[in-house]
Amino acid sequence: MAHRLKKEKSYSYIEVGEGKPIIVLHGLMGGLSNFDSVTNYFSQKGYRVIIPELPIYSMSLLKTNVKSFAKYLHDFIEFKELEDVILLGNSLGGHIGLYHTKLYPEKVKGLIITGSSGLYESAMGGGYTKRSDYEVIKKKAQDVFYDPEVATKAIVDEVYETVNDRHKLIKTLAIAKSAIRHNMAKDLPNMKTPTCIIWGKNDTVTPPEVAVEFDELLPDSELFWIDKCGHAAMMEHPDEFNTILDGWLTKRGL
Repeated sequence: MAHRLKKEKSYSYIEVGEGKPIIVLHGLMGGLSNFDSVTNYFSQKGYRVIIPELPIYSMSLLKTNVKSFAKYLHDFIEFKELEDVILLGNSLGGHIGLYHTKLYPEKVKGLIITGSSGLYESAMGGGYTKRSDYEVIKKKAQDVFYDPEVATKAIVDEVYETVNDRHKLIKTLAIAKSAIRHNMAKDLPNMKTPTCIIWGKNDTVTPPEVAVEFDELLPDSELFWIDKCGHAAMMEHPDEFNTILDGWLTKRGL
């Protein structure tokens, strides 16, 4: 990890730069380092980039759901005394950002989602019956990306370790069920927050039609595509991702 993890009270987070706050929300198996290029770029552009470690595996099983994580994010924003935040979420992180924005719209100035759950997700917590088979897990990790080489050994090892830890696997399955349960199709038309949707054209986890549906349902959204790109655009095409986002933030005066 390129940046040091700060620990305050019950929170662990990375914080880089000064200016308008961008809070980055990681996905189910996404490490904070997945956002290194976003952090490095926007911390030099007048933004204060903050990445909290979400309590995915430390919440009680009853609280292992999207709504609890959205409330945890609210508590973190209050703890940091932040106003007018910009939320950026990938995969489950996008869903948490959307749900938080539904609950606390007055706190959120802008929202960026990429490969977000909330409408549909393909087997986010499924297909782990052969979890002890490293090659099977490696293939599953590679399938997240358009270019399988992006799934480095470190990424594969982390996924393998997670799905072979019984405690973490139970939490992973609980979150996957919660993501399906907290479908946001009925909520989105009432959410007026400016939203930037950046999507990989070759995403197989949350396919392109999901991005189109988000764009149709959200009243104030813009959809941007990245070609030859899977589920984690900020990792697979970091420069293009940052350029699109920078342009959108500038255009919206955020």
